[in-house]
Amino acid sequence: MEIRVNPTRMELTKLKRRLTTARRGHKLLKDKRDELMKRFLALAKENMELRTQVEAKLVELNRHFAAASAATHPLILKEALCYPKVQAAVEVGTQNVMSVSVPEFRFDEKTIGDDVYAYGFAFTSSELDRALSFLRGLLPQLIYLAQAEKSAQLLAAEIEKTRRRVNALEYVMIPGLEEKVKSIVMKLDENERANNVRLMKVKDMMVAASRESRKNNL
Repeated sequence: MEIRVNPTRMELTKLKRRLTTARRGHKLLKDKRDELMKRFLALAKENMELRTQVEAKLVELNRHFAAASAATHPLILKEALCYPKVQAAVEVGTQNVMSVSVPEFRFDEKTIGDDVYAYGFAFTSSELDRALSFLRGLLPQLIYLAQAEKSAQLLAAEIEKTRRRVNALEYVMIPGLEEKVKSIVMKLDENERANNVRLMKVKDMMVAASRESRKNNL
């Protein structure tokens, strides 16, 4: 990164301040990235375990529905599922994780009447009862899995953004500022040496002129 400034002590002071700020920001961003990684890995592990459990239960749920479909007439099965007696609601909120807003789902269900089944048992299979009961127990896990996966996606995006910022500071901005500070320090030292040489020459000239003046007076 090319930083064009005048080689003065004022600019040197400004650059040193920018360099100090950049180093502090770099450390803070690295700490944030490391903490985000720690939380992401924990969430990813939990997410993987939950997904494995949910997928296994979905296979079991499909087995129950397949058995119910095979044992029940399609029209009767469709009629039995038309008017559910359990209402589910999901309230969507957010929570802050290291300055990242991740979703927070709150699940609630309400049963209409005393029974969860909206059909009679005369013409339906017991497999349908099992399937609906299984689905009712699985629904909260599905919602929590959606929350966990979306949170993991948002954390991953924030980690990538933070990583790019850390790299920009570490490999571009900070080296550029350090190089410019070094260049200005060398330029100021060179100017100071040149001024000292000029002062010494002026002094020698003044001494020589003084000696010459004394000789002429004698």
